[in-house]
Amino acid sequence: MHKPLRWLWLAALVIALDLVTKAMASAWLTYGQPVEVLPVFNLTLLHNTGAAFSFLAGHDGWQRWFFAAIAVGASVGMAVWMSRLKRHEVLLAVALALIIGGALGNLYDRLVLGYVVDFLSFHWGAYYFPAFNLADVAITLGAFGLIWESLRDVRRHKKS
Repeated sequence: MHKPLRWLWLAALVIALDLVTKAMASAWLTYGQPVEVLPVFNLTLLHNTGAAFSFLAGHDGWQRWFFAAIAVGASVGMAVWMSRLKRHEVLLAVALALIIGGALGNLYDRLVLGYVVDFLSFHWGAYYFPAFNLADVAITLGAFGLIWESLRDVRRHKKS
């Protein structure tokens, strides 16, 4: 096995943690009823049939399969990309693993439940950020890792 693929354990960990926390939220929380944890943070069980920020959630179901196809395609593409990395490209491998794990965690919900379970809700007064889950956190961290790596790469090329 090519060394960067060893980071797929991180994708599996993200999937496991995501599914466990979503199951706990579904079992312990009442749909739509916030539980205050901090003055700016609630646990609120919500179901999202769309994508980020409930994009396309109001449609009649075709988006479920559309987003599932994107998750599968992106995960396969990133795994192939990961397999071609060099040993020293650790940040890139970790970023890809986080995105793969997050995409597959949400894919499970989408295929099995028909919606993605969200339960982390931040707000400031009456202004609420859209609820999200651990898979979303992993995808976001992975995206930041990709951006950071690309910025580092640009700087390296400018110095050469």
